[in-house]
Amino acid sequence: MDHSALLLWISFLLTFFLYVLISSRRFNLDSKLPPGPFPVPIVGHLFKLGNKPQESLANLAKIYGPLMTIKLGSVTTIVVSSANMAKQVLQKHDQTFSGRTIPDAVHILNHHQTSMVWLQPTPQWRNLRKLCTSQMFANQRLNDSEEIRLKKVKEFINNIRDSSKSKQAIDIGEAVFSVVLNTISNTILSNDITHFNTDSTLDFKAVVCGIIEELGTPNLSDYFPILKPFDLQGIRRRSGSHFEKLDKFFDKIMNLRLQSKEQNATNDLLDTLLQHTQGNGFNLSHADINSLLKARMELKETLDKDQPMQESDIAGLPYLQAIIKETMRLHPPGPVLVPRRAESDIEICGFIVPRHAQVITNAWAIGRDPEIWMNPTSFNPDRFLGSNIDVRGRNFELIPFGAGRRICPGLPLAYRMVHLILGSLLQSFDWTITDETNVGDINTEVHGFVSQRAKPLHAIPIED
Repeated sequence: MDHSALLLWISFLLTFFLYVLISSRRFNLDSKLPPGPFPVPIVGHLFKLGNKPQESLANLAKIYGPLMTIKLGSVTTIVVSSANMAKQVLQKHDQTFSGRTIPDAVHILNHHQTSMVWLQPTPQWRNLRKLCTSQMFANQRLNDSEEIRLKKVKEFINNIRDSSKSKQAIDIGEAVFSVVLNTISNTILSNDITHFNTDSTLDFKAVVCGIIEELGTPNLSDYFPILKPFDLQGIRRRSGSHFEKLDKFFDKIMNLRLQSKEQNATNDLLDTLLQHTQGNGFNLSHADINSLLKARMELKETLDKDQPMQESDIAGLPYLQAIIKETMRLHPPGPVLVPRRAESDIEICGFIVPRHAQVITNAWAIGRDPEIWMNPTSFNPDRFLGSNIDVRGRNFELIPFGAGRRICPGLPLAYRMVHLILGSLLQSFDWTITDETNVGDINTEVHGFVSQRAKPLHAIPIED
């Protein structure tokens, strides 16, 4: 090797080690960021996420603590992995962390400027939030629309009864998606969007699931903003196609309502929205068989078999509530809550979270924290009997819907519907899975930033 080549190698090595030294000091000392693993140049910790990011982040938190810094490409990200830290971020410093980091996928058709999920904490967002809490999902409003939900659930049970007579297995996910969607659409729009076990249901679900899948897919454009114009993975393009179909659908409904002479006759939630502006389910997990038997026993002892379950019955069904809490603890619909953004530099437990840092809360890790939960990976609804812990964002051990200012605004409606639908399914039928169904496959999830079942649950309803 000649002297010039040797000098080049020495220069390269010195430069590399100098970079490592400077980066190490900047990342761990000078900035006073929360601790975290040393980032690989350029990509940071992207390759550490794997195909189960919530599990990967939970394992890293065991090493670096419940408030941890990672680099996702060029994006500084703070990971919250304990109930106490979640309380700091989502309650004590809620206002500072009320911003959003916006995925590139929702920039299409300017959804980030109109969706309450992605809007920054502006007057527009505050007005929309107030509209949701005081009008759309207020208790009185939901009480007034209960008959609509009871009617749709009754139709749903009657449809399943037909399958029961023929001993035909049904796809639980598809069936629940249909009734949830139509219950919401009738509450808001006074119309069915889909029909049970039809192509229209599958088509609409494909659009909704397509959006969820694209938003849950790690996107290089989010981690390296310089790449946004190129949309290398096609995520923005595919999301745009899905959003466009939804927009056209809802625009048609709103235009028809505005043109109708009977606009004020229905007095549904769409009317409420249209009065303020001229201008959208929930996946139930497969529960443990023994627990379902307990729940059926509770329903039989508490409710008259000939009297369909009412939403007012929920308070008197503690075991049904416990099953849903336990399901949400183990399988939160969003394992990692929708990311927030720090609006200013803020000190948390002696560390500095810098302005515009992305902040994600690992609800999956909190729900399985062995310091909080005994036998955390076991499905045991009994742990909630006699407990005051609920899912409404007041107990940070269990926050499937988030907490604070950015808590899911539809939580009051979701709470009623999940209990009503599951309770009605258990009250009306016994259930058996098909011979071809493997319980292990049912309990396996396709991980990502959105939780989905690897395989659908097919079960046969058996009427008592």
